[in-house]
Amino acid sequence: MYDFATELVKQHPDLAKNDEHEKSALKELAMKEFAFLSGSRLNYWQLLLFSCVPVRSTSRSHKRIPNDVENVTDEPQMFKPKLCERLYFRTVIKKLGALLFDVLEKCMPPLLHVREKKSKHYNAVKFAECLCEKIERLSHEEVDSIVSRPLLEAARYGSYELVEIIVRKFPSLVYSIDRNDKNIFHLAIEHRCENVFNLVYQMSQHRHQLMISADSSRNTMLHLAGKLAPQNKLNLVSGPALQMQRELQWFKEVKKLVPPSYWEICNNEGKIPSVVFTTEHAELKIKGEQWMKDTANSCTIAAALIATIAFAAAITVPGGNDGESGLPTFARNVAFIVFSISNAASLFTSSTSLLVCLSVLTSRYAEEDFLYALPRSLILGLFTLFLSITLMTISFSATVYIVFGQKKAFVLASVATLACLPIVSFVLLQFPLLVALMSSTYGHGIFGKKSNRPFY
Repeated sequence: MYDFATELVKQHPDLAKNDEHEKSALKELAMKEFAFLSGSRLNYWQLLLFSCVPVRSTSRSHKRIPNDVENVTDEPQMFKPKLCERLYFRTVIKKLGALLFDVLEKCMPPLLHVREKKSKHYNAVKFAECLCEKIERLSHEEVDSIVSRPLLEAARYGSYELVEIIVRKFPSLVYSIDRNDKNIFHLAIEHRCENVFNLVYQMSQHRHQLMISADSSRNTMLHLAGKLAPQNKLNLVSGPALQMQRELQWFKEVKKLVPPSYWEICNNEGKIPSVVFTTEHAELKIKGEQWMKDTANSCTIAAALIATIAFAAAITVPGGNDGESGLPTFARNVAFIVFSISNAASLFTSSTSLLVCLSVLTSRYAEEDFLYALPRSLILGLFTLFLSITLMTISFSATVYIVFGQKKAFVLASVATLACLPIVSFVLLQFPLLVALMSSTYGHGIFGKKSNRPFY
């Protein structure tokens, strides 16, 4: 109930300060990553609904007069009727929209879940802004003691909304460091919080100073990018090979931002960043190699089986051959043409999938290969395997229709319906992996400027 907490802080500003145990409301809020949108794992449809549903307040406090209505009193007398009329229609539209969503919630339970999440995230942001406004009135020493640690905790948990709010109110705290001399970007890289790390692209001249800083162990940002990500962040990516790819993407992205002279700097252990990456990711690299080989081996078996079937079907055509001319009996039948084309295409695509998967099995599996070469090969292998399964199903359906279903519509309808079963099964079971591979390799990526608002 962050909106109710906001009302309490407005009435009692001292609640924004530290208590006797050096705890504060801002610090507790920074450690609740799911309080903000950045900590929620919403799929595409939930994000679409998230942008549409209205915010519902859960506050038990007295209703306040909207700011727009309060501002009417500051306008000249001649404009008051027009403003009141405009605000009245706006209020009516909002109430009608809220009423519509109340009805839809009863029919669509997922909508209620998304609406509750949006209300919580919205009220958490308002609560954070309210706390910062109250803390802003205090002395510099009090501000530093109250806000520095919550800022670092927010960077560690990936709550970039709270990081933005705090730095916007207290710009000098962007240089805050923890007991290991790590600033907010050190923590964001170490804990793989891309939302916080992407704030660096919204910075101006101060970015360089933060990017060249090192922690107490002389680890630069590139050293931290070379360390293995926390397990909870690795688990967000499916498969050890894609996890290795994501780790390489982090290392390459940080490498672009630090000066070239920092690529060869040693930490207190005498290791340069590339050595740290190789050492930390040795086990993950082995797991990624095994995962790639197991996946490619499975695709190889399926592709070889389909190629064998397609080749045999091309020799023994349905209906046999004419005794005199040697041509297929149903050569002029439309269904036979469909069979011929789909069977040949199935043979070629399955053979392509077989060769591509064999190249994955015989790859050298260097670290750089996990970035593009291996995922690209696996994408091509899975895609051609999917095509070969689809074409094989079409070829078999055409054969059944030629032999048993001449001028029988119910046979064609039954075969076409059942033919969708293996295709749909493949889409549901293997297509998500193909989408993940394509998105991770050729998608827009997780790095880059996400907003035009200046960060500092």
